[in-house]
Amino acid sequence: MSFLLDSCLMFFSQVLFFAGGWVFFLKQLFKDYEVHHSVVLLVFSITFALSCTMFELIIFEILGFLESSSRYFHWKLGLYAFLFVLVAILPFYIGYFIIGNLRFAPQKRHIRVLMTTGAWLAFLYFFWKIGDPFPILSPKHGIFSIEQCIGRIGVIGVTLMAVLSGFGAVNYPYTSMFYFIRAVTETDVQNIEKRLMQTMDMILMKKKRIALARQERLKQATINKSQGGLWGMISKVTSGSGSSENMSMLKQETEAYEELAKQLFLESVDLHNAQERIAYSKTFKGKYFNFLGYFFSIYCVWKILISTINIIFDRVGKVDPVTRGIEIAVNYIGIQFDVKFWSQQISFLLIGIIIVTSIRGLLITLTRFFYAIASSKSSNVIVLCLAQLMGMYFVSSVLLIRMNMPQEYRSIITEVLGDLQFNFYHRWFDVIFLVSALSSIGFLYIAHKQAPEKNGY
Repeated sequence: MSFLLDSCLMFFSQVLFFAGGWVFFLKQLFKDYEVHHSVVLLVFSITFALSCTMFELIIFEILGFLESSSRYFHWKLGLYAFLFVLVAILPFYIGYFIIGNLRFAPQKRHIRVLMTTGAWLAFLYFFWKIGDPFPILSPKHGIFSIEQCIGRIGVIGVTLMAVLSGFGAVNYPYTSMFYFIRAVTETDVQNIEKRLMQTMDMILMKKKRIALARQERLKQATINKSQGGLWGMISKVTSGSGSSENMSMLKQETEAYEELAKQLFLESVDLHNAQERIAYSKTFKGKYFNFLGYFFSIYCVWKILISTINIIFDRVGKVDPVTRGIEIAVNYIGIQFDVKFWSQQISFLLIGIIIVTSIRGLLITLTRFFYAIASSKSSNVIVLCLAQLMGMYFVSSVLLIRMNMPQEYRSIITEVLGDLQFNFYHRWFDVIFLVSALSSIGFLYIAHKQAPEKNGY
């Protein structure tokens, strides 16, 4: 293919990725919100398109699709554009919209832009300082080299990936396996709902008494005012003190019952969710995910063990899983086949699965996170922050995916990303993954043990 034809193909694919990001933004993230700023939609879609383009180039590298010079050019072009968006465009607009939401900040356009510029310069300072404690670069790199940028983005992105991976590796088996489902009967649900209704009746009764006491106090104050004189003052003091004490006690009791009602309501929701999980577990789909839960439980234990060994012995794999598997098949099992052909095909399949699951998993996580914290005022800022994290996540994915590729496919990625300390990122991933997984196990263990105790409220 000629360079022009290769460029047209890349441009067409980027348009498709951009349209995919645009549709995801409107149909998923912002389906319950009105889009007030088209720049947010534009920047998010561009970030999504550039992220997918990097993964597309990895697939093209394995397949040998496009000319080598064309792939290198588009790697460089896409990477520089991606870094510009992550370091300049997204942080600037995040600061711009945050300042716009501050009540005390002047809303004149030139003042707002000036304040945003100051915030962006502060971001650059802290972004630069992030890389100081980590051995991510070789000493020969200059201050304006591309490695300086990628190295710092990699630290943040790899940390995010490891935290999500550690939690996901533990949480998925917990939420999909029958073993962890809480045993709930219809009697349990009826009892908790009965207690909730009784508590609501008590709250209603207490508030009715408060309203009657308040009405009686106002009536008594009117009578005392009409009587006047010394006798009126005495009766006002004596009757008012008793009413005030009674009102204070009633309010305290009402607050206690309201807190109890809140806990009972949450427990009722948990019981209904447990019932739904029990019903779902009896379906074919539920049994399928239960099987996957056991598989991922084994994977989680293996990954924790391997991460611990890597940390203790300061070990980083030098051979990708595909090549290692082929070596075992040829040398130990004695299977004879075309090593180069199958290495390419299996690598393509493995990297494709990693890419698809990474994109799907991150988009699902971003959607849930957005729905959990977004509001009409903060939604624009949150979307831009999610786009920033998404971009850093995908840049870091390329850093880590490189290790899963055979040596002949790593070369151009290594050349494009620069002379980074790739081994550091794999060790850092293992450390954060281990901390995240063990913390998630502890948290879920405590939550699971405390769940049945809620019946004691």
